[in-house]
Amino acid sequence: MKINMLGLGKMGLNLVENMLKNQQEVTCFDINEAQRQLAKDLGANVVGSLDELFEMNTHEMSVYWLMLPAGKITAEMIALCKERLNSGDILIDGGNSKYTESVRAFYELKESGIHFLDVGTSGGMNGAKNGACMMIGGDQEVFEKIEDVFRLICVPKGYLYCGPAGSGHYLKMVHNGIEYGMMQAIGEGFNLLHHASYEYDLEKVATVFNHGSVIRSWLMELTENALRENPNMENISGEVPSSGEGKWTVEEMLEMQQSAPVITQSLLTRYSSMDKEKYGEKVIASLRNQFGGHAVPKAEEE
Repeated sequence: MKINMLGLGKMGLNLVENMLKNQQEVTCFDINEAQRQLAKDLGANVVGSLDELFEMNTHEMSVYWLMLPAGKITAEMIALCKERLNSGDILIDGGNSKYTESVRAFYELKESGIHFLDVGTSGGMNGAKNGACMMIGGDQEVFEKIEDVFRLICVPKGYLYCGPAGSGHYLKMVHNGIEYGMMQAIGEGFNLLHHASYEYDLEKVATVFNHGSVIRSWLMELTENALRENPNMENISGEVPSSGEGKWTVEEMLEMQQSAPVITQSLLTRYSSMDKEKYGEKVIASLRNQFGGHAVPKAEEE
């Protein structure tokens, strides 16, 4: 099958390599010339502009696959695709868009006869390259037309048709919320071991945890890799950005009046890690001084 890939970042470029290894014909574009050259080196057909990519659209059913940052960039590209794609074409959003945006895109594109699939993509860069995990929402008959592509580029049992528009990105949203909580637990556990009175070799701890223990996992394998490369976590700020899906998961939890305290706390910890000023903590330290005469630690001068 011929796939037109828009976006050759960390995930997009690796997906292109995956598709090529599985005998798919890939034509792609990215605004970054260096990324276009990397795709060309892999054997993909590369065009120099979006116009060129759209002008090649002469197939009865062309497939366009977006791997772009969620939000404004993806929304603008979907709007452009609505203008330039033909009725019967399929547009896939494989990024981390919010599911409500995917539902909106589905119905807007449907007005022009363009089919839309929202595809949550997991497995990281290695998965994109060697076998991904994908969660697909949209019309089932459209999914079935290109199911072979998912079968080829995903690990065995690694793709799921989830249901109507938005269901793929909804599932990926919750997946990422779970991921937040799991990473938070690993970080907290290894922090305790780091400060313990026992002299643990934390790389070896991660190794033994990942061989036969209840908490063995790919994340534990990655913990082992990270500790091997940098056992003291030197030159790392400790700031943990949030891509948005954890926040959306918590918002959904509140809207449904359900409970997800671990995911919520992991999100709040990420927000706290980004706060360099720590104004709130300074207020607390000052209050302790006001009512109890406790010393107020002074900031170190730079």
